[in-house]
Amino acid sequence: MRLKDKVVVLTGATKGIGRGVALRLLDEGAYVIAAGRSAEDGDSLIAEAEAKRPGSAVFVKGDICEEAYCEALIGEAVARFGRLDGLVNNAGIFPLLPFDDTDAETFDRVFAVNARGAYMCGKFAVRRMAKGGGGSIVHVGSTHAFGASPAYSAYGMSKGALYSLSSYIAKNYAKHGIRSNWITVGWVETELEYSRMQARGLDRAAANEYAGRLMPLAGAMQTTDDVAYGVIYLLSDESRTVTESDLRITGGFVPGH
Repeated sequence: MRLKDKVVVLTGATKGIGRGVALRLLDEGAYVIAAGRSAEDGDSLIAEAEAKRPGSAVFVKGDICEEAYCEALIGEAVARFGRLDGLVNNAGIFPLLPFDDTDAETFDRVFAVNARGAYMCGKFAVRRMAKGGGGSIVHVGSTHAFGASPAYSAYGMSKGALYSLSSYIAKNYAKHGIRSNWITVGWVETELEYSRMQARGLDRAAANEYAGRLMPLAGAMQTTDDVAYGVIYLLSDESRTVTESDLRITGGFVPGH
């Protein structure tokens, strides 16, 4: 119960990494304001949350690209639970397009979700955290921020912007008791990742064998728990003096392998 009674806003909470993180936050005693676009997926998450701890989570449907929605997420945390202790900027999209074939519309959408949404959520979060005596913001990043493959150019650039945002908040809001940290994620096992591998003719076993070559420490795709435990640490009081860090949960990722 390292997060007992802490109130956390989590974006991209209903699928993949976000869903896995949400469930672990609940296990650790947090109250979670889960953001996502799908009412069906949100309802499914809340049903599972209710089975764990009734009243411990609320789903807020909307588009992270809209500033008013970002403000509403922070407002919901305060309205429901009286404060805000943490924000996890996890929402992200990653269409696969070569650098020299990425159109402006796709580029703008990637940045709107991955960078602008995090920026706006962060803006409203620091306002509230400063009033409440501090808090922790965790940005879920990627190895692609430091050198994306050609198909991930827009995604990698947007994650680079998120890395910069994490540093900016850390440097400027420590005086308000606000911490900001980034997690470099390697390659996590989700249904979306498997569907991508299937499109390349790889079944689960082959996909994990390939991932194991890229991430020798993991030996296969990482799990959502691998990321969640890092998020929990950075949200908890155990990391009370940790800020502007890069927690590399990469499985020993070897680029270009």
